[in-house]
Amino acid sequence: MIELTKEYIENFRKIIADRDDAQAKELLKDLYPADIAELYKELDLDEAIYLYLLMDDEKAADVLMELDEEDRHKLLKELPNELIAKRFVDNMETDDAVDLMRELDEDRQEEILSHVPDVEQAGDIVDLLKYDEDTAGGLMGTEMIVVNENWSMPKCIDEMRKQAEEVDEIYYVYVIDDDERLKGVLPLKQMITSPSVSRIKHVMKKDPIAVRDSDSIEDVAQTIEKYDLVALPVIDSIGRLIGRITIDDVMDEVREQHERDYQLASGISQDVETSDNVFTQTAARLPWLLIGMLGGLGNSLILGGFEGSLAANPKMALFIPLIGGTGGNVGIQSSAIVVQGLANNTLKEGNVIPQILKEAVVSLINASIISLVVFLYNFFVLGDRTVTISVSLSLFAVVMFASIFGTLVPMTLDRLKIDPALATGPFITITNDIIGMLIYMYVASSFS
Repeated sequence: MIELTKEYIENFRKIIADRDDAQAKELLKDLYPADIAELYKELDLDEAIYLYLLMDDEKAADVLMELDEEDRHKLLKELPNELIAKRFVDNMETDDAVDLMRELDEDRQEEILSHVPDVEQAGDIVDLLKYDEDTAGGLMGTEMIVVNENWSMPKCIDEMRKQAEEVDEIYYVYVIDDDERLKGVLPLKQMITSPSVSRIKHVMKKDPIAVRDSDSIEDVAQTIEKYDLVALPVIDSIGRLIGRITIDDVMDEVREQHERDYQLASGISQDVETSDNVFTQTAARLPWLLIGMLGGLGNSLILGGFEGSLAANPKMALFIPLIGGTGGNVGIQSSAIVVQGLANNTLKEGNVIPQILKEAVVSLINASIISLVVFLYNFFVLGDRTVTISVSLSLFAVVMFASIFGTLVPMTLDRLKIDPALATGPFITITNDIIGMLIYMYVASSFS
């Protein structure tokens, strides 16, 4: 692995400026596709295109998929459709080609696919584009080794050699019947130890773990994690083998999903990168900031309605940040636990009520301890009876409410098919802040 230091990059740019094709090719030969993609971030578009034209087709295709989406868009915009089809799409696995096609408009998709030399691959890509991108069908590729259960071992090995020419990585050998239904997996060990077996079906591992083409990406990831698989076959509604998903594809999708959830929980309404322009980042961040501002204005209205109570006992104002902050923190903790349970499928319909009861017990303990600590502080430090009692009771009620609210909201959002990660962000914080302020003011006015 070569470290892309500032000196290395400057030297590379000088070679590009001199149009030294031989030296540039030599340097590219020593770089992995991911390294070249990282190098591209330091180059302008003309320099990037120059390097692309020097690479062999297979490496150029790999580098293209390693680029950030924005950089890839810029590059594709400058390249003719025929070149994209022959240099990139034709040298990609179908799942990568489909990912690339989804980033383009339909007219350009059709134009590029019409130039793909391998008509069969172009047809596979068209078929895969029909699937929802968040399903197993939208994630799978069609490159795999497939044998028939009625073949003899010698024929199986001969057919595998032919198929392997079109497959970059061989993870499993899948066994189908005459109707193309998935029947088993052929362990490589059996191929070595049973060279003269009469039929593959006598040595295959039956009833393999598989997912349906309509299953969600979350289901696919959980299946791969649960059974420690590196690839997973995909079947249709009647059990026919139609593709396979590899662990690297799943990890890419899971990482992107986690990034989206993290941004959503942080109050960012759409996917953004540090490289995005000012307007894109502003559009993604401003909506929740405006909602937060409205929440703040709501709090100011609440406080204005209790101006007399605050004027009678100004010390009450000292604990306004404590009430709001504690409610927000407790709500985020509760919702984060529930969102995690929904994500890894450990929180199912059968244990929703037990989870709510457990959260109620936890919040009762937390509320009691927090209220007691604040009570002791106010009793010995402030010595104000009204403040001591009202703040402690308010904190107790706020913690209880925030815990239950933080538990119920993500469950409700999940039931409504809305990303529950929304519940771990500003939504919970703002709501708990307003409700907490109402509780505090009403309790405080009762003891005034």
